[in-house]
Amino acid sequence: MIDQIRPAELAEWFARNPGATPVVLDVREPWELQTACVVPQGFTLATIPMNEIPARIAELDANQRIACLCHHGARSQRVAAFLAQNGFDEVANIAGGIDAWSVQHDASVPRY
Repeated sequence: MIDQIRPAELAEWFARNPGATPVVLDVREPWELQTACVVPQGFTLATIPMNEIPARIAELDANQRIACLCHHGARSQRVAAFLAQNGFDEVANIAGGIDAWSVQHDASVPRY
C-alpha cells in the first residue's frame, strides 16, 4: 500500500527514515512546472514527467525515500505504485498534489 501524505506531513514522513535521502519527485509536465513549483526545503526535488518514468527510472535510487507529486494526486499515485512494483520500498503519494501544497503548506505556490 502506498502511503498517502498531506503536504504538511511531508517532513514527518521523511523523518521516519533519517538514513534515506528525502526526495520529492514531481511528475508533472514542463509547462506545469513553469506555472507552479515547490521550493526544496529539507529534501531534493527531482522532476521527471510521468510518461518518462519507465525510461528514466535509473535516475532514481531505490534507497531514497520518495514522495511523488503532481497536480491533484492521481498521476503521482500511479507513479508511486509503479515505483513500488519496481523495488522502491519507501514511496508515498502527496495527497492533493501541488494544489494541496499551495492551500495547506505554502500559499506562495500558484494554484492552477
